[in-house]
Amino acid sequence: MSVFTIGEQDFLLNDQPHRILAGALHYFRVHPDQWADRIRKARQMGLNTIETYVAWNLHAPSEDVFDTSAGLDLGRFLDLVAAEGMHAIVRPGPYICAEWDNGGLPGWLFSKGNPVIRTSDPVYMALVRSYMEALAPILVPRQIDRGGPIILVQIENEYGAYGSDMHYLEQLVELNREIGLSVPFTGRSIQPEPVDADQWQSARTSCTRQDPSVESQRNALRPCASHHPTGATHVLGEFGLAGFEPLGQDHHHTTSVQESVHELEELLAAGASVNVYMFHGGTNFGMSNGANDKGVYQPTVTSYDYDAPLDEAGQPTEKYWAFREVLGRYTELDDQDIPAPRQAGQEFSVSLTQDMPLWEYLDATASWTQSQDPLTTDAVGSFNGFSVYRSQISVGEQLRAQLFRGARQGADLPEPRASGHPLPRSEGPRGDTARRPPPEPWKLCSRIKAGSTTGKHGWARLRDSSAPPHQ
Repeated sequence: MSVFTIGEQDFLLNDQPHRILAGALHYFRVHPDQWADRIRKARQMGLNTIETYVAWNLHAPSEDVFDTSAGLDLGRFLDLVAAEGMHAIVRPGPYICAEWDNGGLPGWLFSKGNPVIRTSDPVYMALVRSYMEALAPILVPRQIDRGGPIILVQIENEYGAYGSDMHYLEQLVELNREIGLSVPFTGRSIQPEPVDADQWQSARTSCTRQDPSVESQRNALRPCASHHPTGATHVLGEFGLAGFEPLGQDHHHTTSVQESVHELEELLAAGASVNVYMFHGGTNFGMSNGANDKGVYQPTVTSYDYDAPLDEAGQPTEKYWAFREVLGRYTELDDQDIPAPRQAGQEFSVSLTQDMPLWEYLDATASWTQSQDPLTTDAVGSFNGFSVYRSQISVGEQLRAQLFRGARQGADLPEPRASGHPLPRSEGPRGDTARRPPPEPWKLCSRIKAGSTTGKHGWARLRDSSAPPHQ
């Protein structure tokens, strides 16, 4: 069995100085059949550690379920990391951000006594305890002191940018110890807002770089060093390469290979440990993408490529080979142990011979909930996906015109019909009406797509501690 500790000047593996060369690879953003390939390519680039978040809302789609099958088999993922001779850093949250739906918090959470999330609120902490106890059989036996790959566990995520409930962080530390986690803990802060480690002695703080400049890398390390209890071990917890894309952006975020290589070289020359975020970004499958809200709601797109060294398709990029060259100056690499070229699959076509209009499909398959007043999607137990609201009303001409303007400004109105006549969507800005409805009184039966999951908030600052960060 090995022992991993944090010394006065270095990370220590079996009492010997150890540098963490990590890469972020989220198991839930990669098809499970491709886990081994992606992990192996991380080792071949020169990394010695895989870092991953754990998405509570994926594992627990409802309160009475904790799913670890197929693509959610975290234990198998960690075993594959160990099989490559690598270590693992696990970030179980409970809140993870990660540009993920609701920051990883389950939607059903908010129907359980109105918990005040990310605080020491007893209702919230009781739910967090059940989650961590479900994770324990996966994480505890896979710690390095029990023969597994896990060397560090992160407590919460970037909490210094959200709240200041130190009792909450202390309770999380105690809870993680109670369930059997014995490896060192780490905390992550958005530089320059680290959580006050003088109050939080049980977890070592690392930092997240947000600005791509080399000077920003150096600046990110300074507060980390000052907030370490021993003041020495330098670690950049998220060496971010480019970023994620909000819906509607007309270009893909990238950073030049030369700049990224220079930044990495500067960090390693300074003796820092790093976590390349992302080594391989993968994909936000289904409706798992999150959203940011810094005054403007911005859902994240399906691709989480992140301009990473290993692209979304799993192919090494120019950045991969350049990073490998730099890492080779700090760790031993085998020139013959490199990723094999992959051939693209053959193109093929599929003929679509049948179709059904969406609204007919909904009428045939959807489960409708009757209510006097509109309900939130969470209130009807729909925590992910699209919701359709249908109402039949009878109005006069003046109110009818106002209704259409308001509906088109605030909802997606898919071709409603008045007296049998279609009302086409305007070619102009949203909110313009293409045609006034007929003058006689009529009944409007519209199906308005609302509450659609283009991404629940994954990141938002704490404004009202009682308000959940979801839409």
